[in-house]
Amino acid sequence: MTTVPVTIVDDHQLVGVALTAALRAHGIRTRYVDPTADPGLPAALDDDDPGLVVLDLDLGPGPDGASIDGVDLVPRVRATGRDVLLLTGSRDRPRIAAAVAAGALGWLAKSLPFDEIVATIAATARGEHRFDPGPRSALVAEHHAAAGARRELDRRWSRLTPREREVLARLVDGRRVADVAREFVVAEATVRTQVRSILAKLEVRSQLEAVAVARTVG
Repeated sequence: MTTVPVTIVDDHQLVGVALTAALRAHGIRTRYVDPTADPGLPAALDDDDPGLVVLDLDLGPGPDGASIDGVDLVPRVRATGRDVLLLTGSRDRPRIAAAVAAGALGWLAKSLPFDEIVATIAATARGEHRFDPGPRSALVAEHHAAAGARRELDRRWSRLTPREREVLARLVDGRRVADVAREFVVAEATVRTQVRSILAKLEVRSQLEAVAVARTVG
């Protein structure tokens, strides 16, 4: 079975260099790409060398200073014909789910023993390792469910008028109805009417729930 080359993408040079050396010792052609360097990852993806990309999720600031999110890179890497294996210290399950839903083969925790990480990457590059489809399918389902829930929240949020959003923003800040009325120079009854409208449009029963929605959307 053909062994594909491996590209390690991690902003921690110690991790990248150590993995590169270990995989080369297994006879696997491996290179390390520092995503924070210029040109870094873009140049690595522009070549015609397919294979396996071992990708961290938290990649630090890029050359332009903007934070690099590995989740956003998964579809870009997959579009080049390369496979993606996540190697991350993140415990953020929704982000891992998003990366898997975008096409990553699976994920490894950096907390695993180093030899186990190397062995799994090597076996994947050789086509000898297949990740259990059960956990992967569960993550993809979680991601789609969360995305659907977020779309529903966005739909409800879009119903609010600009003034209702301003009122809700004051409630998020802990302001009382009387405080909001004084700021906008309106009667308290007007603000209460606006609050009732906010609750109805967001399909919630209390101001606390409305505040929770605002914090999620905003």
